[in-house]
Amino acid sequence: MSSTGINPVSIISALDKAAGSPAKPAAETATSDFGDLLGQAINRLAETENRADTLINKLAAGEDVEIHQVMLAMQEADITFQVALQTRNKLIDAYQEIMRMQV
Repeated sequence: MSSTGINPVSIISALDKAAGSPAKPAAETATSDFGDLLGQAINRLAETENRADTLINKLAAGEDVEIHQVMLAMQEADITFQVALQTRNKLIDAYQEIMRMQV
């Protein structure tokens, strides 16, 4: 699997680096870092899907592309999308659970 997919280890290491920088208030740092991480993950998802689309189009046009490269790119895009979808579902569940809490 190439490095274009969502990598949980890089997300965790980025969070660790952000936790060590005292320049910004904690709430602002967490919000901006989470937004940055989310944006990066979405960009990687788009890149993976674009790469798969490009390979599919090249194969359909009859260009010299190995079929296994196309299949691997399609599977990588599918897995990356499934991870993003499950992450979204977990975030929505967590938000709904927080909203149900009694104060």
